[in-house]
Amino acid sequence: MMWLILSLLTASLEAGKDLLSKQSLKIFDSYAIAWILTTLTAFLLIPVLLLLGIPTLGDRFLWALLAGGSLNILALLLYMKALESSDLSLSIPMITFTPLFLLITSPLIVGEIPTVRDGFGVCFIVGGAYVLKLEARRRGYLAPFRALLKERGPKFMLGVAFVWSITSNIDKIGIQNSSPICWAIAIFLFNSLIFLPVMLLYSDGSWRFIPREWRGLLRLGICGALSISCQTWALTLTSVVHVISIKRLSAPIGVLCGHFILGERKIEERLSGASAMVLGVFLIAS
Repeated sequence: MMWLILSLLTASLEAGKDLLSKQSLKIFDSYAIAWILTTLTAFLLIPVLLLLGIPTLGDRFLWALLAGGSLNILALLLYMKALESSDLSLSIPMITFTPLFLLITSPLIVGEIPTVRDGFGVCFIVGGAYVLKLEARRRGYLAPFRALLKERGPKFMLGVAFVWSITSNIDKIGIQNSSPICWAIAIFLFNSLIFLPVMLLYSDGSWRFIPREWRGLLRLGICGALSISCQTWALTLTSVVHVISIKRLSAPIGVLCGHFILGERKIEERLSGASAMVLGVFLIAS
């Protein structure tokens, strides 16, 4: 099925984007990377829009753009703060909480109703999060959860998961009132315009290194552009929960990247936890 292929491509590209973002955060601060990513992604997608044609915008497009764009600014900033604060293999699995939150937000926003099977999926997601910090178990039954939420990265990423459970539904409304590529460009341009003054005010000045690091940043932008293109296209073919669930395979891929490329430790616990969380996501999506 085309939606499945597109969703799997989204997961792989998302993992690549996470890895490149984590590496770039050694040079740039989170404000600079957020602006760079949104700006490059938007401009790399514009030729695709010109090739496919500019669609007629629906009545709900502007509302969706203002709502989705504003929330995405918060999510992207939290996302970069999470990558900056903790290991990739510890922060990224928390994104699998998005489908759990979607079980609450989807019925309210787009009318997609959860099933009994979804409850089992929730158990796997929460259980997997517990395993991520299983070494803390000797300090009490709830110690793994407390230890996980004491880490800045997982805590920030949990906030991202909640915000994305809302924006994923708004994305579907935006796409229905434009087109996948048009919507992606609109969101990223909106974010780029808002992030520019934020970056200039709060960044440590690392954005001055952009000309020197343009090759690596271009790879980051390409990953971002391809990822959002595949995701928005997939959203036109199936439900929000299905697309976002398959996309969460980026979690175990990210854990492996963190271990083999960045040298992060505790691979057994983190891969087991991330895999259990993704299994929960699949239960929700099935």
